[in-house]
Amino acid sequence: MKDLVIGVDCSTTAAKAIVWDAGGRAVSEGRAPIELLSPRPGWYEQRARDWWDAASAAIRQSVAAVVPERLAAISITHQRETFVPLDESGEALSNAIVWMDERAAGQVDSFGALFGRERILGTTGKPPCVTPSLYKMLWLRANERALFRRAVFADVHAYLTLRLTGELATAVASADPMGLCDLRRGDWDDDLLDAAGLDRQKLPRLVATGSVLGRITGDAARATGLPEGIPVVAGGGDGQIAALGAGLVGPGRAYLNLGTAVVLGVVSPTSVTSLAFRTMAGAQPGTFVLESDLKGGAFTIEWLLERFGGGSSAADLDRLAGPLPPGAGGLVAVPYWASVMNPYWDDEASGIVVGWTGAHGPGHLHRAILEGIAMEQRLAIERMEPAAGSIGEIVVLGGGAKSDLWRRIIADATARRVVPSGTVEATCLGAGILAAVGAGLHPDLVSAVRAMTFLGEAIEPGPDAPRYERLFREVYQPLYPSVREILGRLAAFRRAGE
Repeated sequence: MKDLVIGVDCSTTAAKAIVWDAGGRAVSEGRAPIELLSPRPGWYEQRARDWWDAASAAIRQSVAAVVPERLAAISITHQRETFVPLDESGEALSNAIVWMDERAAGQVDSFGALFGRERILGTTGKPPCVTPSLYKMLWLRANERALFRRAVFADVHAYLTLRLTGELATAVASADPMGLCDLRRGDWDDDLLDAAGLDRQKLPRLVATGSVLGRITGDAARATGLPEGIPVVAGGGDGQIAALGAGLVGPGRAYLNLGTAVVLGVVSPTSVTSLAFRTMAGAQPGTFVLESDLKGGAFTIEWLLERFGGGSSAADLDRLAGPLPPGAGGLVAVPYWASVMNPYWDDEASGIVVGWTGAHGPGHLHRAILEGIAMEQRLAIERMEPAAGSIGEIVVLGGGAKSDLWRRIIADATARRVVPSGTVEATCLGAGILAAVGAGLHPDLVSAVRAMTFLGEAIEPGPDAPRYERLFREVYQPLYPSVREILGRLAAFRRAGE
C-alpha cells in the first residue's frame, strides 16, 4: 500500500527529508548540512554537488525508517534564486552562486537602465536588486565570458531533478524567483532572455507546480533508497511552498518563515505588482504570493552568536532578553545586515543599532534584533495590506518559531494574532502536500492542505503592544529613511578601501 510521501527541503544550510502520511504526520526524517562558502566579502557560493550529497543522505536516512514500498511520491522545495552553471553533461562548471551574493550590484543598475525598471517590475513582479539570479548571470556574462557561453543555468530544483530523474526540468514556482519569467504567463520571458544574452536552451524545461515531471531512475534509487519509478512531483521555492505547509490557500492570513531569511507572504488570487513587496508565482497554479523578504533574518542572530555569543545559544540569549522591557532599554536595531529589499530596494543599506549606553549587554542587543525584525514585519504588512486586504493573523514557522519570546514580541510589535504552525518544518510539509496530491492521496490541493496542516495555540497582542506602537511610529519607522543617504556614503567609503 502506497500511503506515504517524502518532502525534501534543500535550504541554504541543510537538506531535510521528511516522510509524511496523508494526515500530515511526520513518520521519519533525515538531515545533512550544506557548507556555505564566502571566497570574498559579499560573495556567497556553494558546491552544487553538496546539494545532491546532502539531499541523498537525508533521503536515505528518512527512507531507512519506513518500508520503501509504501512511498508513493517525492517533491522538492529549496532555497530560491541560487543557481549553478552546468555543462552539457550536467556537471557543474563552477560553484553555485547563492541568493545572498552581492557581487552583481553594477549589473542591477545597468540592466535596470537598459530594460527599464518599471518594465522589469511589471513583467517579473520583482524590481531590480541583487537577489534574483538574472543579475548574477549578467555578472558571469561580463566577467566569465567563456563559462557564460557554454553554461546551462539550473536552479536548485532543476539540479536535484536532474540527479533524481535524468531530466533537466524545474517548476514554475522554482524558476519564477530567478527574475527571468513573465509572472502572469508562468513562462520564461523571451524579451528578458534576449536582453540578457540567454535563450531557452540555456535554461531548464518548465512544468507546472504540482505536476509529475519525471520518475526516480535506477541510479537515483541506489543513491537514495527510494523505490525506482516513483514520481517526482514539481515543487517550488521555499517561500511559496511554506505557504502550503502553513495552511494558506487564500488571503486574510500571512505566513512568517523565521529562517536564515525572514519571509512574510500572503496568497493572492490575482497578480499585483508594487515596490511595497515582491510578487511570486504561487504553489497552486493561477495563484500568487505577495511577499516581503528580509535577507538578514535569523542570519543576524547567528551572526550575534558567532561573533559575540561567547559560546551562548539562542536559548541562552532569550533568557537574558526575556526580562527586559519593550525597547531593550532604549536600544533599537534596524536589521539590514544583508541590505534591504522591500520596501526600499537598497542594496547599499546596512544594519543600524542606535541608543547604546554602558548599561547595555548581549541580552539587550539580542532583544533589539528580535524586536527590529518584528517591527520590520509590521512595516511590510502595513504597506502590503492595500493590495492584499486586511491581515489579521500571522502563522509563524521555521527554526525561529521555536522561541516563545520571539513569538510574543512579534504579536505585540505587529499588533496581530500570532499562531505557530503545527510543525516548524512547514516548508518540508508543503512539499509533502504537493507529493500527496500528485500521488493521488488527496483529490486536490485545498483538500490536502486542510487534511495535512494544523496550528498551535494563538498568541494575542498583549499589554506591551501600545508601547511597541509608539516605538514603531516614533523611532523605528523613520530611522532608516533618515540615515539612508549617509549609509550610501558609508558604502562608497567601504568600497573605496577594498
